[in-house]
Amino acid sequence: MVKYDINDTIAAIATSVGESGIGIVRISGKDALAVAEKIFLSRGKKKPSDFKTYTMHYGCVVKGAKVIDEVILTVMRSPKSYTREDVVEINCHGGIIALRRVLGLVLENGCRLAEPGEFSKRAFLNGRIDLAQAEAVLDIIRAKTDSALKISVEQLRGALSYQINKIRRALLDILSLLEANIDFPEEEISRANSKEILQKLNSVNNELKGILNTSGQGRIFREGVNVVICGKPNVGKSSLLNALLKQERSIVTPLAGTTRDTVEEAIDIKGIPVKIVDTAGIIKPRDLIERKAVQRSRRHIRLADLIILLFDGSKRLSKEDELLIRKIKIKNTLAIINKIDLRQNIEEVRIKERFGRVINISAKKLKNIDLLESAIADLVYNGKVSRSESVMVSNLRHIEAIRRAQKLIAGAVDSLDNKLSLEFPAQEIKDALGHLDDLLGKRFSEDLLDKIFSEFCIGK
Repeated sequence: MVKYDINDTIAAIATSVGESGIGIVRISGKDALAVAEKIFLSRGKKKPSDFKTYTMHYGCVVKGAKVIDEVILTVMRSPKSYTREDVVEINCHGGIIALRRVLGLVLENGCRLAEPGEFSKRAFLNGRIDLAQAEAVLDIIRAKTDSALKISVEQLRGALSYQINKIRRALLDILSLLEANIDFPEEEISRANSKEILQKLNSVNNELKGILNTSGQGRIFREGVNVVICGKPNVGKSSLLNALLKQERSIVTPLAGTTRDTVEEAIDIKGIPVKIVDTAGIIKPRDLIERKAVQRSRRHIRLADLIILLFDGSKRLSKEDELLIRKIKIKNTLAIINKIDLRQNIEEVRIKERFGRVINISAKKLKNIDLLESAIADLVYNGKVSRSESVMVSNLRHIEAIRRAQKLIAGAVDSLDNKLSLEFPAQEIKDALGHLDDLLGKRFSEDLLDKIFSEFCIGK
């Protein structure tokens, strides 16, 4: 991998590619204003180097006497900018040709193209945000629901970092007490001091456990869950998908086997990002295409977090229904009886005996779809839909760092309880602090930064 100088002035298109009213070319670095001066002609003939910070100026991007685009230029001077460097943003018309021509001109005049995530990387390296906050930027961009966005925004604002820093300070206080006693062994640690240290360590241990307890729901909000709709042919799987999507996505006909392959969509159910899959309702494949469809359906069922097993309420249970009931062994299964708008003939008691709970709906008439959505949310949260306003951790790297720190603190508690030499709990606390420092980016490797920021888009 090519390593670029962090002192280079960088530039990139900061908005999505395509047609839009506005597109932004962002420049950051010590020469940002000098580069802008070479290509920007303001209406008032003033130079960008004379512009005050946080001001916007109308003018044109020019190449010699040729006008490239009519733009608004924004100046944000160091250190009060996103990267804590001089930043210039050129608000162009949003067409891809105009944006590329402006970017090309910027690169010709002394900038290099930014690496993925390099603006955020500089914000981290220059101390504007810590590593957890930098990762929250990407989570905000990728958020698929309001709940996921809220968690990411709180993390960007420093909610998780604040709590971790508070725990770090508590651990440093405890460590100083332990090391004072290690340095002066002739002054044996008093019973009162020992009790106080143990209480503080237990408090930290409980705080770390509390954060970890949010990780399951946090990861659900961040990554979502896989939900698969299955059932025999013509029970209304495609109608149910359309009802959950609140639009027609799958073709619906009275003919059995209309869906011959899986159909996948992403939706928001009660704040949960859900990838929902409508499987082909084929039990005995008649040709190669249907055989492939059955294989794909089985794979989706095997990998699902939640199964929606659909039955036709207007008909008695068939051999195909019985076969699916026996084969679906996943713990999280919702048994749904569809077509309650028709006369009911199904043996509902038998389904309840197998799954415990049955929800009756009409996908066609949109009856009780809200009950199904609530049941999905309840199952995802194991019956406890969180309304907590506390910090929620969702990033796998953060979860692992906190888990390791908590395990070490629990070990330090045991060491003190068992009256081991104070060097043991002191070392465990130091190691725990190291994991918390990893989370915040107080210590890091270039490989870790490359991995994190390579997932960003180039303009962020």
